[in-house]
Amino acid sequence: MKEGSGTIRLTMTQALVKHLAAQFIEIGGERVRLCAGGFAIFGHGNVICLGEALHAHREALPVWRGQNEQSMAMAAVAYAKQKLRKRFMFATASAGPGTTNMLTSAAIAHTNRLPVLLLCGDAYVTRLPDPVLQQVEHFGDPTYGVNDAFKAVTRFWDRIAHPAQILHSLPNAIATMIDPADCGPAFLGLPQDVQGWAYDYPLEFFEERVHRVRRPSPDPRDIADAARMLAGAERPVIVAGGGVQYSEATAELAAFAEAHGIPVVETIAGRANLAHGERLNVGPVGVTGSNSANAIAERADVILAIGTRLQDFTTGSWSAFAREARIVAINVARFDATKHLSLPVVADAKLALLALTQALSDYRAPRQWIDYAEAQKRSWDAYVDDNVSGVAADGANRPMSYAQVIGAVNALCDDRDRIVAAAGGLPAEVAANWRTKSPGTVDIEFGFSCMGYEIAGGWGARIAQAESEPERDTIVLVGDGSYLMLNSDIYSSVLTDKKLIVILCDNGGFAVIHKLQVGTGNAPYNNLIKDCRDVAEPFAVDFVAHARALGAEAETAASPVDLREAFLRAKAAKHTYLISVKVDPYEGWTTEGHAWWEIGGPEVSERAEVTAAKRSSERGRAAQRAGV
Repeated sequence: MKEGSGTIRLTMTQALVKHLAAQFIEIGGERVRLCAGGFAIFGHGNVICLGEALHAHREALPVWRGQNEQSMAMAAVAYAKQKLRKRFMFATASAGPGTTNMLTSAAIAHTNRLPVLLLCGDAYVTRLPDPVLQQVEHFGDPTYGVNDAFKAVTRFWDRIAHPAQILHSLPNAIATMIDPADCGPAFLGLPQDVQGWAYDYPLEFFEERVHRVRRPSPDPRDIADAARMLAGAERPVIVAGGGVQYSEATAELAAFAEAHGIPVVETIAGRANLAHGERLNVGPVGVTGSNSANAIAERADVILAIGTRLQDFTTGSWSAFAREARIVAINVARFDATKHLSLPVVADAKLALLALTQALSDYRAPRQWIDYAEAQKRSWDAYVDDNVSGVAADGANRPMSYAQVIGAVNALCDDRDRIVAAAGGLPAEVAANWRTKSPGTVDIEFGFSCMGYEIAGGWGARIAQAESEPERDTIVLVGDGSYLMLNSDIYSSVLTDKKLIVILCDNGGFAVIHKLQVGTGNAPYNNLIKDCRDVAEPFAVDFVAHARALGAEAETAASPVDLREAFLRAKAAKHTYLISVKVDPYEGWTTEGHAWWEIGGPEVSERAEVTAAKRSSERGRAAQRAGV
């Protein structure tokens, strides 16, 4: 690392890591590194040069050893979400399959607008040794490789073909990841020869820099237009998305709703924007929503959408809102603010809500509308009370269900414990039945709806949580299908002393897709394990023994009472603790609160049940808004 006049000679990867270590951000008055470190599985494509550079900065940028490239990048995604996009982590893999393993994780980050830096090995720029181990050759385009696949699932993409290139690419990648409008994953392909090439870098490239996440102010004209539209509303509703939390605007949202008497419904990404006890928090909206929120949504004449990308599960494939309802969309991203001919307010949610409160002055929604919202919430609360109970109205014990598991955990967890779930039936059941105790405590990955995120995401969330709230727990809710798909980060959590409480709901396969399959008239096929070909034993996995083999404590709970007692033991334990619960694949699903969802179905089938289900589904299209 020879220094010259105003320069220092470093390899490309040494310079990359040194620059990354010099980036800081202020959070709550504390100056911390913008990059909190990263996750690595080393191979020939990243160990020799990048590994050498990371070792030299191991105190500033700690590296966590993952068990699977996909899951460690998922952990980085969950870390960024827990940190409200204020900090990020990197994930690095060797050239070839280690890198392509992270494509799914990049798609999660891209879909959910979350930052993660992917540093991946690549083939040699000189091409002298081609074809090299793990290189995929394209006969007509030698520049094209597997790393090009990341272009579809990243916000920033570059292949470093010369050491000087990172002087421009690395700052641009960082700027993209902390930009609230463009936030998402950044990818840098690192050819194995270029990683070790040296260059005389200017010393100022390594000077410490403190970054700030921008808060774009709203245009006063947009605020005035939005205020006029809301002031004329008789039945306004706020649709609160995940962007409310990223803006740290949950308090402003609660104050705005209370000041103007506007009911709030939450998206899945926006779950835990408001505590359950907030008077105007009417519940989750959409396909996996609540009767209360959907009743408000379908009657609303003006919709104030804040920090949401208006995904189909939020909008009921655009059937959950009245056709004539007008939309005001507050979003830092122009792309999201202009959907469905919305009146856009392209701005930070916190600043926009403060400006809109002032512009609305003493406006309040009609008392009749507020009363209606509160009555709907009371009715939904009564439904959830019954839904999470293990005892039916006639006193009979019900089959164990997801809702009962969720109710038991919800009743016993601490206010600041973090809940992590993703894909399968749990996102819908958590969204519908969970009662938020404290804002910002729920992570339901349902943007990309990725099976396998749960335990990996829990590990990343726990790393983040341990930095500020080490006394709280990270609680993972996972089905047996997702567990079998990706469970190795139970070992990661044990290895790194980052305790998780894992609640494993075993329903014998992919039960929620089985429910969709038979609900659309299809025959049971290949979803529940017992419906698969040549199955000898549907429940052959001993999940407790498996978790113990990975270093966790574990036990089985056979009833709600067992689960509550086991959960208290898990809370008291010092290390990762798994509780396996068998739940019924057929009974106990939350049946209320579902908006219409557009799904493809065969127009022609030999099964009368399929064609009948197709006709029934198509009737829901009558309420669908035009796709503008």
